[in-house]
Amino acid sequence: MKIFVYDGGGAAVQLIEPASKTLMQAIRDAGLSIAAQCGGGASCATCHVYVDDAWRAKLRPADDTESAMLDFAEARRESSRLSCQIELSEELDGLTVTLAPGAAF
Repeated sequence: MKIFVYDGGGAAVQLIEPASKTLMQAIRDAGLSIAAQCGGGASCATCHVYVDDAWRAKLRPADDTESAMLDFAEARRESSRLSCQIELSEELDGLTVTLAPGAAF
């Protein structure tokens, strides 16, 4: 399984066979700079990512809690998600996201 993570400047990092349960954990485990201040509890928006359009329909929709937290995110877009709420599975092989402003520290 591979995941592609772009930083705000357009540099890409490929995560290969992440052992993490969620995208946020995989990004942190790879040593990338992501704030994720609440540690994955969907109680902040500091793990905000933009999901590539080709992948948006393959993810389960954001629930009310995630959507409410994204209202506090800097530069929310249609493709915005909290990476802590994206559970990794083989079906997401090739998932491509970009770290949103405010996610990196």
